[in-house]
Amino acid sequence: MDPIHPTQHHPTDREHLERDCVVEPVRAGGPGGQHRNKKYTGVRLTHLPTGTVVMATEERSAAQNRDAAFDRMARRLELAQRPVIPRKETGPSRAQRRRRREDKRQLAQKKASRRFTDD
Repeated sequence: MDPIHPTQHHPTDREHLERDCVVEPVRAGGPGGQHRNKKYTGVRLTHLPTGTVVMATEERSAAQNRDAAFDRMARRLELAQRPVIPRKETGPSRAQRRRRREDKRQLAQKKASRRFTDD
């Protein structure tokens, strides 16, 4: 599967997601007792165009987990399609340069005090 590229557009409405995703029931496990542990109430969604996978196993209801999984998938696809704004490089501040000079001066003095002098 191809990773999501910012130039690709994948619709995130429920209708398109239901068409583009494979819905797999999974066993939820965890707290919730025997009802949750023996039934396939969890949902795993796989978005076929991108290979993105999300799971929802919080609720004891398969319908609620399916809704939560589709919401998660829509959020994940929207985040992945958001354009990346390049970071603008900045230099160190005046205070930072002053601190670096002072640290360098202190280190130089420390090293100078270790030098062997022939007196």
